[in-house]
Amino acid sequence: MAEGVSLRRRRRSMSQINVVPFIDVMLVLLIIFMVTAPLLQQGVEVDLPQADAEALDTTPDQGEPIVVTVSRDGRITLNQGPRVGEGLERDELRGIVSDLLSRQPGTDVFVRGDRFVDYGRVVDAMISVQAAGAGRVGLITDPPEQDG
Repeated sequence: MAEGVSLRRRRRSMSQINVVPFIDVMLVLLIIFMVTAPLLQQGVEVDLPQADAEALDTTPDQGEPIVVTVSRDGRITLNQGPRVGEGLERDELRGIVSDLLSRQPGTDVFVRGDRFVDYGRVVDAMISVQAAGAGRVGLITDPPEQDG
């Protein structure tokens, strides 16, 4: 009879789930994502001019606005499209913006120009964007620094 009792104990399966390894994996993933998230930000360093201007009204249902950036060295880049962050020529800029606007008409278009770049280069970017079909083009500036 003692043999039958011991056989039952051996055959009994364990029905508990050990969650400690799962928690360890989740914490490691959390740390990895926290470290890599800031590195995924793409952009061009631009020293924007300061201006006391009101913010433009944008509609959230239009999606992400198209931002054309003119860096200090005169390089023109886009925040959307097939060549994000790459230097573009005027005709390439016009073609990509035209394609983006044909897919999402009414998308807001903004130009970020470095304060030390040649003004003509910013105007060229604005003309290219308008030729691509943008009805309105906004300029992005930084608010003036407050003393005190």
